[in-house]
Amino acid sequence: MRYIPKYVQAYETGVLDERIVQAYSILEKCTLCPRECKVNRIKGQKGICKTGAKAIIDSYFPHFGEEAPLVGQYGSGTIFVSYCNLLCIYCQNYEISHLGIGREVTCEEIAQMMLSLQVQGCHNINIVTPTHIVPQLLVALKTAVEKGLSIPLVYNTSGYEKLETIKLLDGIVDIYMPDFKYWDSEVAQKYSSAPDYPQRAKEALKEMYRQVGDLYINELGLAEYGLLVRHLVLPNGLAGTKEIMEFIATKISPNTFVNIMSQYRPCGEAYKDPLINRPITMEEYEEAIEAARKAGLKRLYRQF
Repeated sequence: MRYIPKYVQAYETGVLDERIVQAYSILEKCTLCPRECKVNRIKGQKGICKTGAKAIIDSYFPHFGEEAPLVGQYGSGTIFVSYCNLLCIYCQNYEISHLGIGREVTCEEIAQMMLSLQVQGCHNINIVTPTHIVPQLLVALKTAVEKGLSIPLVYNTSGYEKLETIKLLDGIVDIYMPDFKYWDSEVAQKYSSAPDYPQRAKEALKEMYRQVGDLYINELGLAEYGLLVRHLVLPNGLAGTKEIMEFIATKISPNTFVNIMSQYRPCGEAYKDPLINRPITMEEYEEAIEAARKAGLKRLYRQF
């Protein structure tokens, strides 16, 4: 039986319309994310995310570098949103997240991107760093549904989320794909200017799991709904991998699909810090895998 995305029912029942109204009201004094800049983005004012009333998009295309359950045969339909609310100094997409390369687009244009990706055969719509454009995303989704969009929606986030915003997405997002970057507040402050990151990520993951549960992969090997957590291993144990894995196993679910990522490299401003100005070693990566196993996690995805 073909999976029907959650947002389709939300559209049909009027829930999507309600959430659009709620989300846009937040933009008038923006508190979409934990930064709580409180600027009026409807009138073009900009806060940390440097985004006003319109979303800024860098690119969209079938992505074959994501996790296998997302990629399948025809790719994950990825839309890269410009700017970010977290702004890690070592970001691998520094030009997009910090420098904001891309162009302002209407919600209708985002809808057309989604539909184009579906026509190309993509197995899902994968929105990268969507936190600061949730209202625009919801409007685009409504337009796209009306024109036939019917593949799962992936919310691909840094994990730095406001609980109230994630609750707005209940019954709309099919697959949550958050990072869990840091366990320690001081490390989060040093590298992302977000000392509250650990607490925000914990709250967000719990709510995401409540909404969608463990990642469900169908008989074709494709993810349809559920939670997929990413964890980027940092040099010198800075991410707090052991504690994060224990949290996921005990407070979320031992069946959580966790991608332990090894691709850290010193991008952006990372070269200035001796603790993170190098890639991780194979030994550091294996220690991370072992920590996840000892924590009791059963669905580990390795990328080295």
